[in-house]
Amino acid sequence: MPVINSKKKKKKQQREDAAVQGTNDSSVVSKVSAAAQGYFHDDFLRHFVGKVSRRAPLINRGYYVRWKAVDHCVKQFLCVTDACDSRQILSLGAGFDSLYFRLHAEGALERVRVFEVDFPDVARRKAALISSNHILKDVLPDCEVLAGPVYVSSAHYKLLGVDVRNESEVKDVLSAAGLQWNSPTLILSEVVLTYMETRWSDAVIGWAARILPHALFVMYEQIRPEDPFGTVMQNHFLKLNSKIHALCQYPDTAAQTERLLQKGWEKCVCLDMNQFYFGLLTEDERERVENLEPFDEFEEWHQKCSHYFILTASKGSLTSQAVLTLPSETPVPFIKPDLEGLPVAVRLMAETPHVEAVGMASSLLEPGVVLLTGGCGRRGRNTAATLLIREHTAWRYATVEPEGEKGVRMYHSMTSVPGWGAVVLGGRTSPLNPIDDILRVIYQTDQFDPKNMLISMEKMVCTGAAPKPRWRHTATLLSHGDRNYLFVFGGRREREPVLGDAHFLCLEDQHWTDVPLEGCIPEPRHSHSACGYGRGLVIFGGLGKGGVPLGDVVLLKPMSTGFCWERLHVYPALVPRYSHSAHVIGENLVVVGGVWLQADGVPGVAVINLTTRVSVEVSLDTSSVPWPLMLHSFCTELLDSDGAEMVLVGGGGNCFSFGTHLNSHPVILDLRPVLQNMAHVDHPVKTALET
Repeated sequence: MPVINSKKKKKKQQREDAAVQGTNDSSVVSKVSAAAQGYFHDDFLRHFVGKVSRRAPLINRGYYVRWKAVDHCVKQFLCVTDACDSRQILSLGAGFDSLYFRLHAEGALERVRVFEVDFPDVARRKAALISSNHILKDVLPDCEVLAGPVYVSSAHYKLLGVDVRNESEVKDVLSAAGLQWNSPTLILSEVVLTYMETRWSDAVIGWAARILPHALFVMYEQIRPEDPFGTVMQNHFLKLNSKIHALCQYPDTAAQTERLLQKGWEKCVCLDMNQFYFGLLTEDERERVENLEPFDEFEEWHQKCSHYFILTASKGSLTSQAVLTLPSETPVPFIKPDLEGLPVAVRLMAETPHVEAVGMASSLLEPGVVLLTGGCGRRGRNTAATLLIREHTAWRYATVEPEGEKGVRMYHSMTSVPGWGAVVLGGRTSPLNPIDDILRVIYQTDQFDPKNMLISMEKMVCTGAAPKPRWRHTATLLSHGDRNYLFVFGGRREREPVLGDAHFLCLEDQHWTDVPLEGCIPEPRHSHSACGYGRGLVIFGGLGKGGVPLGDVVLLKPMSTGFCWERLHVYPALVPRYSHSAHVIGENLVVVGGVWLQADGVPGVAVINLTTRVSVEVSLDTSSVPWPLMLHSFCTELLDSDGAEMVLVGGGGNCFSFGTHLNSHPVILDLRPVLQNMAHVDHPVKTALET
């Protein structure tokens, strides 16, 4: 029986190793795509693939930031060891990486030898590619292609086929290949060790620290396994039979740092990729990258970056060298959310309808009737509208084809106007195609079938100076004098990343009108929230210039002549976020979900009392929801007059290269506990005066 189990384990391990080797092939294709689109310069990568395939912009950006982080660390190592007589790069699980060829072409390998290690099958395939390609062979004029374990040998480059989990064999092969144990050495592990069982990856980190006295360990891997994006990420690799192991035991940058220190390294710095991107890349470089392709997947981009890290660990003479450091001031300040009170409970709707889409807009037509328009689901852009109708304790789902104009668009606004209908404004069909028309939604109950609601959309013909077409903006109903206005603020366009202009559309006249605005205009933004409050409105958050989330609260207050902007300072300051939803309930601004660039958790519910200016953050209890609940690109509506319950519909997105995850059903948020808690929170200024 033990022999049979041993054979089964060996076959299982062989299958897993083969799956891990397959990740090399998909990875190099994605790197080639990013290079072909100009994200970075590498003329050699394309020689390691049979065909150049163009990936989506999100994939290109993801592989760019990976390439840039590794390149930064390699270049810094070469810089701080420039005075050394010799130095080495040891790349573990190198796959079809072109590091040696690229650095050689840049003239960066003076007194440097490069050793690449991978499974024998991968090393054999790479050796065959090198020997059959004259451009690669020209870089290695003195190379020998051998039968292994050294598959390619030249004076400055060695390609070795050996399993890095076998410490004694790795040491023997490296010694035979000429690795100098006392020379300054960069050990590179780019999404390699995490595919091993943690005991093995820990062992590799340990023996590298033990046998190389002057070394720098550079590692790029995944973190944050338990949030919705992390769950989708883990499931993706499980389906590929290449489980990612280490992130469960070392789930964040702090745990990874402690891991390296415990395994014998003397100093360790670990940054998630948002920290690297905003902290170590120049504004000019970020702007260059962001202008390469049309892009509108900010939520997925920032989530991808929050789930990967770059780490450097050093010892010996390299400990004092700063290879990876975070500036004291970065565009994204770190604010740790101060979670107070019980989590907000989330439950599935009774008789739950199936609604999957991102970028929809919603409107509460009347109590218990929610209209959804636009958005994009698994079958593409939605042409029909969706009605969620509450009947006693259950909900009914109805798809309707509106008469007249179609609301085929994403990231638009739909604003309810009581007794009049709703207004659909802006949106896009693609990041290159904003929509400039405005639709009036008219609804009525079918006289022949009271359960049926008739929806029509007609194009509004508006006069005056119309704003530029946009999406990811807000449009809020305001009244001034005896007129109703649609107040449009912010958003973005195909060539304008953020907009900060404000516009008033008089609904009675259907005329774009100049209404006096005083005060300091909020900074440009998109994907923010704007809610009617006290005959004015309140704006929170959004994504600002340079792709930096905002956490400000701004009031637009009515005056006799018009409106005035006023910045509201809340305590404690909220973590900046965007792509959230918000509603005013009494004197409270309730903010749900969104995306932030924090290292811990995902946004739940934040409540700001607009009178006392006190804020509270609480998490969401999603234990009753049987799938990962992604809280961005979704819609919310309040279901009752006291605002105790909120329905959340849609949301999700592309999870990098791990597939698309869309929230499959609407859910209900019970806000009673957090709203009751806010009634007992002390006013900070009043408390300070009393004490």
